Amino acid sequence: MTASNNSSQSAQQAITPELRDWIVDQAAAGFPPEKIIEAMIKAGWQESVAEQALEVTLSDYLRTLSEGREAAPAPKVGGRRMSGVSVTTKAMPDVDLETSPRILDLGDRQVEVLLAMRVPRIVVLGGFLSDQECDALVEAAVPRMKRSLTVATQTGGEELNPDRTSDGMFFSRGESELISAVESRIARLLNWPEVNGEGLQVLNYQEGAEYKAHYDYFDPNEPGTPAITKRGGQRVGTMVMYLNNPALGGGTIFPDVSLEVAPQKGNAVFFNYSKPHPSTRTLHGGSPVTQGEKWVATKWLRERQFS
Repeated sequence: MTASNNSSQSAQQAITPELRDWIVDQAAAGFPPEKIIEAMIKAGWQESVAEQALEVTLSDYLRTLSEGREAAPAPKVGGRRMSGVSVTTKAMPDVDLETSPRILDLGDRQVEVLLAMRVPRIVVLGGFLSDQECDALVEAAVPRMKRSLTVATQTGGEELNPDRTSDGMFFSRGESELISAVESRIARLLNWPEVNGEGLQVLNYQEGAEYKAHYDYFDPNEPGTPAITKRGGQRVGTMVMYLNNPALGGGTIFPDVSLEVAPQKGNAVFFNYSKPHPSTRTLHGGSPVTQGEKWVATKWLRERQFS
């Protein structure tokens, strides 16, 4: 395997046919993902580019196997033969878009797929909530709104954060028929147990309010993180649902991939992150509301049952 070491490689490294063949060969030989990525980094590849190349290459290869277009045996990752399309070594919440559907039937509601990215995994959904559900969530939340706090990874508690200038509240999981319906729909969409989700949070951003770019996972290097992750493990996915239409501003931004999702009432954006590391490219934030106000509901997914 060869790699370019010039100064522009961070933005220009390409996944060539030769690199794809090399990755498949290494996986077929039984080398685990971290060893393949380690070898690529030593050859001059950026870690984020190496991870993307591994994910895309093996996903495409396994897809050819499932479609009967490749006679070779499926490669192994970590010594185990891979029979599915995902190359992630642990289960993750995700939207099943294998057949590139335009509409997802979630039983109680049909939802549109408006945008889908593979790396990072970001899916924008149209009409996930009805107007009536949006209004009901806001109405139920209003009496319980307080200044939003963030998790204090130094201590494992909560704290005021100047980067987050919103008001918010949490519903208990399943506390009402409406909350149960929304949580069940999220579970069906993401194929993830309801009990692995934190309580639904509703947030209100007044004019000028924002949430600066951040990651939703808990930094494993912070002293308070072990205490936080005792209640269900790491966060592995986020679902943001828009409950109204701000007059101006308030989009959800993903700076690492130059994406901004407009806050449209009833729509939602989902993204996941397989590990607590910036290489997941899930840096995101809420742009300032420049006119009007913004209401959103957020659901965070954990590795295990959250209590």
